[in-house]
Amino acid sequence: MGSAILLPHTMDAMSRNMQWDGWFHAATLVLTIIGVLMLWSEARRGEAPGRMSVLIGQMILGWGVFNLAEGVINHHLLELHHVRDLPVHVPLYDWVFLAVGGVLLIVVGLAMASGARSVSAHPRIG
Repeated sequence: MGSAILLPHTMDAMSRNMQWDGWFHAATLVLTIIGVLMLWSEARRGEAPGRMSVLIGQMILGWGVFNLAEGVINHHLLELHHVRDLPVHVPLYDWVFLAVGGVLLIVVGLAMASGARSVSAHPRIG
């Protein structure tokens, strides 16, 4: 990850880290726009989720999977950065991030997506 190359001890290092962080966010924005366009295309073909709760559940699921993968790889395996580094590294923050931002979001996303599917399988009449 580019923003973890330089320790943020000087203004120049913080400026470079923020620049890398900006490029990362620009790339994620482009990927998000591509995803929205793909979803729009599916909706026009009638293939998109039929209920908003399914879509939101799938989005939360994806967010949790990303957080879990990013947290395990960048925080624990490669130790590129941590949730809280300054003034000292506090490992508990990394573990809470994995539990809440990863596992909990995955569970909530799965519950929303699958629960909404079972409801939509039995449409209300009247």
